[in-house]
Amino acid sequence: GMPLPDIAITHVPFPTEAADALILAIPATDDPAVSDELRSALDAIGFTGKKGSFARAYAPGFTSLPLAVVGLGPDHDLNTIREQVGAAARQLTGFETVAIDAVTTVDGAWRAIAEGAILGAYQFDALKSTPEDELARSRRARHVLVHAPESVTDDDLGTARAHGAAVALVKDLVSTPADRQSPEQLADGAVELVSDLPIQATVWDEQALADGGFGGILGVGIGSDRPPRLVRLDYAPEGAERHVALVGKGITFDTGGLSLKPAASMVGMQEDMTGAAEVLAVVRAAAQLALPVRVTAWMCIADNMPSGRATRPGDVLTMVDGTTVEVTNTDAEGRLVLADGLVAASRENPDVVVDVATLTGAMVVALGTRHTGIMGHGDAPDAFLRSSDRTGEAAWALPLMDYMSDQLDSRVADMQNANVGNRAAGSIYAGLFLQRFVGRIGNDPEADRIPWVHLDIAGSGMSTTSPYGFTDKGPTGASTRALIDFVAAGGEVV
Repeated sequence: GMPLPDIAITHVPFPTEAADALILAIPATDDPAVSDELRSALDAIGFTGKKGSFARAYAPGFTSLPLAVVGLGPDHDLNTIREQVGAAARQLTGFETVAIDAVTTVDGAWRAIAEGAILGAYQFDALKSTPEDELARSRRARHVLVHAPESVTDDDLGTARAHGAAVALVKDLVSTPADRQSPEQLADGAVELVSDLPIQATVWDEQALADGGFGGILGVGIGSDRPPRLVRLDYAPEGAERHVALVGKGITFDTGGLSLKPAASMVGMQEDMTGAAEVLAVVRAAAQLALPVRVTAWMCIADNMPSGRATRPGDVLTMVDGTTVEVTNTDAEGRLVLADGLVAASRENPDVVVDVATLTGAMVVALGTRHTGIMGHGDAPDAFLRSSDRTGEAAWALPLMDYMSDQLDSRVADMQNANVGNRAAGSIYAGLFLQRFVGRIGNDPEADRIPWVHLDIAGSGMSTTSPYGFTDKGPTGASTRALIDFVAAGGEVV
């Protein structure tokens, strides 16, 4: 993608000297802080400050700069400011340096402005051969000036920058076509991306996976000419009192395997490694922000392809903990690679385990395309929902029903991976499958399972319809910022 837009603090309202254009967020045009000159210019174009409205205005009495206004609506909070400033940064193109301000009394508005700008100005045009001058016209701001009170300095932008960089990294990786991102390339790229940080990287190639007994990851990847990988990224700052483990689904392309997807359902399936991209981005952000929490990310990477070697429906795979799984549907492959990852993560006895995956089409049916569906046990789901609220990321909890666990039974193996022919609660079925691989506290078979939250981002991870707020069409990075916040809280309810 493009390099991240750089953001800087200015203490000058509407700083005309340094900027090529100005974005102004306004709750309502009758707000007393809106000057007469500006109000008459806005009245002339019928702009009222309605939430989500965006317009280009000509207001020479107010500013000599090209002006874009965006509405915050009458009752706005930090999330509204982030969302609407981001919408403006996404829609205003052709200006290199943009100054942003808001008519608001909301405390800490500058931080929401910075986050919205950095999220909304992101673009992926790495593979376009369009001439540079033409690209420049459609390019979003590369430099952003955020108006903030005197007490705020550029150092205070650290969190906004880390959040923005994390989301941009996820979008870059998810937008990369599968022909340019094999399991090996994704694994090597991950190691490279953390090489300058205090993060220890370990990679299992196909031989190491076989030696280690990782039958889930191997079984999904066996049909491809591009062999699977498992990557462990460990950020362990001295004195950390909490250890959060993150497990991400990294299917570099999902054809469905021998249970082949229809052609239309296969389009965009390079996005099936979004979970792995997110756990990489989050451990990297934790190290960049020097959070006092240990974070271990596990990227479970495989290419799900049909071939003469591919796993067949009815085959039985042995997961890394010895559990045997009858593969009734090779397109329910994410839970197979995650099973191995959850066991590996649990063996280190972390305080909390999170897994992130574009897991089930059923989640889109249940919650649509903007909410991340979450399941789990212990305090981890509540802790994640608090982080979702704080970061303005939409999430919703679903139950894990005990009475359904009998449906995981297989005639020939310990479990089956899919409930073929039964469409009821598909997302929850997947969650119940994963739960069995979450280890026990202290590795004690009598103890409760380690607190765990499962994030199904199959709907929220990709925006397939029209853009909204700071979210463009394409990968969204949904739940990445919430996860950084969750890690900062040590995975605890704060």
